[in-house]
Amino acid sequence: MCLICQRIEWIKAGENPYFVKELETGYVVIGDHQYFKGYTLFLAKEHVTELHHMETSVKLRFLEEMSLVQEAVAKTFKAEKMNIELLGNGDAHAHWHLFPRRSGDMKGHGLNGRGPVWWVPWEEMAAEECQVQSPELEEMIKALSDELEKHVV
Repeated sequence: MCLICQRIEWIKAGENPYFVKELETGYVVIGDHQYFKGYTLFLAKEHVTELHHMETSVKLRFLEEMSLVQEAVAKTFKAEKMNIELLGNGDAHAHWHLFPRRSGDMKGHGLNGRGPVWWVPWEEMAAEECQVQSPELEEMIKALSDELEKHVV
C-alpha cells in the first residue's frame, strides 16, 4: 500500500491527527512539518498516479476542489502568494502540496530569500523543530476547517 493510501486509511479509521476535512474527491490534511506555516496537502481519494488517469468529471472536480482548498489555505494562513504542486515522484498517488508563501520565508535560501520551496533542503524542511505539535495543530485544523466551510460547496 502506498504512503498516501495508508494515510487515507488512517483518516477513515479516525487515526490521522492531521486530517482537516473530507471533500468529494479528496482529503485535506495539514502537513506534518510546517517550515512554511500553513503547508497543507489535498490527497486524491482515488489511487491514481496522474491527473489524466482520472475520469474527466472526477479530474475537473478534483482541480476545482484543489482551487477552493488553496483559497481557504491562503486566507487562513495569510499567504502573500501560494505555491501549488502535484509532483508524485516520491509518493506516486495524486496529491497537491499547497504552500502559503510570505516575504522572507526562505530563511536565507535562494535569491534575496525568494525561490521555489524545494530550494530549502529536505532535511531542513522536515527537521524535528518544524513538526507541528498540539495545541498548534488543533488550532490550525480548526481555523482551516472553518475557512473551508465558506468555500466548499
